[in-house]
Amino acid sequence: MERISTHQFFTLGAAVLMGGTFLPIAMVVTGVGGRDAWMCVLPGYVMGIPYGLMVLSLVEQNPHKNLLQISEILFGKWIGKSIGVSYILIMGYYGGLVLGEVGGMYHASVMLLAPISVFFVGGLLLVFYIVRSGIEVFARFSEVVFPLIMIALVLNVAFSIPLIEQGELMPILSEGFKPLFWGGIKVAPYPMTYILFLAGIATFLPTGKQELVQLKKGLWQTVLTVGILNTLVVLIQTLVFGPAEILRLGYSMLSLGKLVEISQTVSGVESLFLGVWLGALVIKISACFFSVSWGLETVFSLKGLKWNLAVGIVFLGIALQFTRSPNLIKELGIVDDYLIFPFASVWIPTLWGVAQWKKRKGVKTH
Repeated sequence: MERISTHQFFTLGAAVLMGGTFLPIAMVVTGVGGRDAWMCVLPGYVMGIPYGLMVLSLVEQNPHKNLLQISEILFGKWIGKSIGVSYILIMGYYGGLVLGEVGGMYHASVMLLAPISVFFVGGLLLVFYIVRSGIEVFARFSEVVFPLIMIALVLNVAFSIPLIEQGELMPILSEGFKPLFWGGIKVAPYPMTYILFLAGIATFLPTGKQELVQLKKGLWQTVLTVGILNTLVVLIQTLVFGPAEILRLGYSMLSLGKLVEISQTVSGVESLFLGVWLGALVIKISACFFSVSWGLETVFSLKGLKWNLAVGIVFLGIALQFTRSPNLIKELGIVDDYLIFPFASVWIPTLWGVAQWKKRKGVKTH
């Protein structure tokens, strides 16, 4: 069976957690946090750490099993399968929507006249190749792409410093701490998506005592790295555009790239960043694709090329339903707030709690 190393756990996890979140996150948190929105990004991501530790605890007690298999063991066959079906539907729908982001990003930025379906099919072919190559290739792909994502984001922030408007960040905490709380809640679905992927990839994690210690350390590093990067992303957009303009622009990160100039000679460098950002979205879609495939195999014993093709067709069909960016952004927000966040925040603690209770009672779970 395929396995990933502890280092790959960090880079793959960070790449999945980051995904394309840097595109909508400023708009999402600014809508509830205003000019203080950047302050709630990191706390929102940190909410994912206890959930990740619960997943790793379950992996330690049930080596080489994903959380869908563990759910069937602890909750019984029918409840476990019901959870599995919900997992498949949520990750499948979300993956199709993220595929829609690929088309929206390129169609709106650099190739306005090309049919949007071309971008959907192109992105899906990349995802399909990664999925067919296996989880180890996916992990190695992330080891290459995630450092490039970090570099692209840091450069975009650095080159945007001359565009900062003085006074856009003031006053700080003018509306108190309540907007920060709600902003953190809006960020929380992002780490929860990562937790749902972690629930499926648990089968491929090393389970040695020393390796589990390294996995827990990697979990902290993953969340803090992505949280800090996205904090910088939101902060620079707030300083350049201000809250009202961020809400008007939607994907203001793309607009920021268009404004960036290097040494007053090179402008419009968003085209350079888009190639790297495509890799980020492909990783997020691939994570959802893998999750659906693991769910189908666990719940229905369905695996193989024809089922992967079926999943790809479903992803494409979902993406084609949302060809307009405003509709896509709205639908992603609904899925984040009303599907991913409630499902993960209830399932993982409940599963962990039952496992701990049975452990104290001396009931074997594997």
